[in-house]
Amino acid sequence: MVVNETTEARPPKPTLSESIRDGLVELIVSGELKAGERLIETKIAADFGTSQAPVREALRELEGLGLVESRPRRGRHVLPFVEQTIREAYVVRAALEETATRLAMLNDRLPLDAMRADVEDMHRCAAAADLRAMGLASARFHRRVVVASDNFLLQRAWEGLQIESRTAITLVLTNPALSQVALEHVSLLEVLAAGDVEAACLHTRAHQWAYADLPHDMHGAARTLRFPT
Repeated sequence: MVVNETTEARPPKPTLSESIRDGLVELIVSGELKAGERLIETKIAADFGTSQAPVREALRELEGLGLVESRPRRGRHVLPFVEQTIREAYVVRAALEETATRLAMLNDRLPLDAMRADVEDMHRCAAAADLRAMGLASARFHRRVVVASDNFLLQRAWEGLQIESRTAITLVLTNPALSQVALEHVSLLEVLAAGDVEAACLHTRAHQWAYADLPHDMHGAARTLRFPT
């Protein structure tokens, strides 16, 4: 059940706007940037040693993530960080990826060799303690399944969740052992490669529900939240 697909190269260095976005995310999540605080483009540009153009691009993306709000004649301000929006995104993502897994496996389209290379990359990221690269490798792994579903609307909905950015936020919030993140994908890949569609769909859904971090699992059983309160 392997599709011939060339393995993607290691992710490029982040663009200026991505670096600014990730830096601002950390400041918001950590509370250094308070809810209601005004974000001044010129000041941010000076802090990051760049022009205003990449700052503007980063702020637009943060608006899409619900971390920043633009107010007419008042500029952009930090919104209260609501962890529930992150949890909700993972529940939606679980449904999308479960469907993508079913479609890809029924059509015998999973690019397993490329996904194995992604997992190897995750191990390298864990060894290097590279949080950003781990997030990108994880997103790349899951994107392959979504693309293999060969369903344009499903892929569009998945991309609309801004997976890389939300993954970065989750990694900052939970600060997991990166080696464990890699092992979780090893387990998922083994189930996908085994070829049991129902087992693979169940594991795929459970994989995302674990990161949804709700007070119950997908079966309704009580569980302990990992996100800080």
